[in-house]
Amino acid sequence: MAATAPLRSLFGRRAAAVVAPRDDFDYLGADDIYLDSACQTLRPRPVIDALAEYYTGYGACGDRVKYAWGRRVEDGVASTRRRVLAALRLPARRYVCAFTLNTTYGINLLLQQLPTGRFARIVTTHTEHNAVFVATMTAARRLGVPRIVVDRGEDGRIVAGDGDLSDAVVVVSAMDNVSGTFTAGLPELVTDVHRRGGVVIIDAAQAAPHALTRLRGLEADALCFSAHKMYGPSLGVIVADAELVASLDISFIGGGQVSDVSEEGHTLLPELRTRLEPGLQAWGEIIAFGAALEWLEPRVDAMEAHESHLARTLHVGLSELPHLRLLGGAAPVMSAVPARVDAHRLAVFLSQAGVMVRSGYFCNHHWLKERLGLDPLIRFSLGAHNTEEDIARTLAVVGRLMRGL
Repeated sequence: MAATAPLRSLFGRRAAAVVAPRDDFDYLGADDIYLDSACQTLRPRPVIDALAEYYTGYGACGDRVKYAWGRRVEDGVASTRRRVLAALRLPARRYVCAFTLNTTYGINLLLQQLPTGRFARIVTTHTEHNAVFVATMTAARRLGVPRIVVDRGEDGRIVAGDGDLSDAVVVVSAMDNVSGTFTAGLPELVTDVHRRGGVVIIDAAQAAPHALTRLRGLEADALCFSAHKMYGPSLGVIVADAELVASLDISFIGGGQVSDVSEEGHTLLPELRTRLEPGLQAWGEIIAFGAALEWLEPRVDAMEAHESHLARTLHVGLSELPHLRLLGGAAPVMSAVPARVDAHRLAVFLSQAGVMVRSGYFCNHHWLKERLGLDPLIRFSLGAHNTEEDIARTLAVVGRLMRGL
């Protein structure tokens, strides 16, 4: 299917095809407007094909077999690891890439195995997703250290005192999943925390798909994100500094991590990534994520520009509607507080008109419910498949509903 005229006017004829050919999402119905990419993106056809090829062509294990299918799996998984590090512009000599269930699992896998006695405190912010906010509670209790919750500036910058960062485990998001605000000053934060003897773990679940160019080269101790928010299958990704991984007190352990076992002990494999990969891995999903990265890489710059353009259009349109208050500015992820109608009912009404949005607190209960005292919200989140026509129809539908209240 040819690129639409609005896209050609924005990027030029050649670039329009690079953003996301509609044929890559050919399963979308003509009336389907999917605006929940912050939960998970739709998968382009090359990713679906790669996963189907694994299941129907060589669906074997990796790491523990010697036959041809297994070697093909191992090659595919190794390729995906290389693609992840290349996408983030991080060196393989220093960083390891491991796969897990999702971002939440990855964050917990790191926090719950940090060595005791090394850190003086855990620091996070009031705006964090529950994956960070709750996980830092349990980690602080396990380590026997205080947990400090700090504020953010309007630009998302972490507002912390010098003493808060000394010997600290700082766990923050690079982009929040309510307003889409990117955390300003991340490189400076990482440098400051390292200078004070601490480590920084980044929740990159939203930043990886929407602001990958701003994550590149960020030398945090770990970045956790989700393949299913980056046009890949359901999968979590951990990219961590080898020194941090080597320091972990491995307690979640099993097959795939040990080279030998006796009645009273075991020997860990030398490959550090295995410390974070207990048991059988999602081989097909890992390989298909490699296909997602291959599909994504040449489109990153154009997609970020495309999403920013659509976000500005959507933000302006929603701002003009009655009974709807937006949180934050124009971003690929934006949320609104509706008046005169429950957010969940509004989401149902929108769905009946073919517009799919999220409703609720988006796993940010403390910030939205306790701190701001808000009722449930609705959230619009953009992806590569969205078009200007999607935004125009969404504004028409939302406008009709809100003006009718």
